[in-house]
Amino acid sequence: MANPTTDGSFQKDVLESDVPVLVDFWAEWCGPCRMLGPVIDNVGQKTEGRAKVYKLNVDENPQVAQQYGITAIPTVLLFRDGKLEQQIVGVRPEVAYLEALN
Repeated sequence: MANPTTDGSFQKDVLESDVPVLVDFWAEWCGPCRMLGPVIDNVGQKTEGRAKVYKLNVDENPQVAQQYGITAIPTVLLFRDGKLEQQIVGVRPEVAYLEALN
């Protein structure tokens, strides 16, 4: 399951994490984002204990989205040791996100 993160909690949730973190940047009105939601939740379940998976609503949390130049959603960012390692734009199969974390 993916947990929510916000502008206020992003530093602690993502950048200070001791395991890899996948962040799904999404919005309620975005159809592809709603399609991706269950996929991201599955990735969270399958990687529990060795990675963290978060969702960040770009409408409610514009600071982090702007900081990472998110101009299209859904966008999924992979962070490792507090550094951005990979960006995946658009909807991809579940295996793409699992491979990014491995």
